[in-house]
Amino acid sequence: MIHSRLGDLIATGLTDRLDRRDRMLLERRAGIKSAGDKPFPLDPRGWWYAVPGETYDGAFEALGLHDRFPVTMDEGADVEDLPFREDAVPAFITPELDGWRLVFGNLPDLIGLDWDAWMAAAERLSALCGEAQMFYEDGAGGTCLWVVAREGRIRRRCAAQNDADCVGDPFPWEEHDGTTTVARACGRLSVDPGLVGASTRMRGHGWLALSRPGIGHENLNALVRL
Repeated sequence: MIHSRLGDLIATGLTDRLDRRDRMLLERRAGIKSAGDKPFPLDPRGWWYAVPGETYDGAFEALGLHDRFPVTMDEGADVEDLPFREDAVPAFITPELDGWRLVFGNLPDLIGLDWDAWMAAAERLSALCGEAQMFYEDGAGGTCLWVVAREGRIRRRCAAQNDADCVGDPFPWEEHDGTTTVARACGRLSVDPGLVGASTRMRGHGWLALSRPGIGHENLNALVRL
């Protein structure tokens, strides 16, 4: 029920008209709800970014996200299932998980499916957040890709379908773990979303944000009561 109502509000628009008091109320609501949250495995559906928890705020500008809206992890985890307008794509930025924030949800609509666009997004994220990691895995096609960018430049990139094709100096752990799987790379570099659980240190709340600002948000009280 919560996800359905939240999705309806996002689809029709909500947060661009919030004043300072409204935003404080929403932050308080998310803080209270998140205090009782327990970490659980996440499913970014094969594509996500990771940025440092201390500098994640740059992700909004880097990805062109607007009208951020504070939510719990449970409310944002199924962002791909939320209805949305074609001109206002929602994305989810998780609470801090072991020092990292993950970004996922509707990324084909937000970023596109062009290689250059993927690399450019990783570089923009790293320029504004200090570091950014991209992970992509196509189970059906057998393709996997992981990228590490720092301060606006690709530091290491490995793509694999049959054989690994990597650029940049390898990390020390690659000698033991290999370079071909996203699961190995994300677990070493930041956070494996599928292994988030009781031992994961979670801090703060998450954010939903839209790819277009000012789409006519109204009915704040309906959301605060969620």
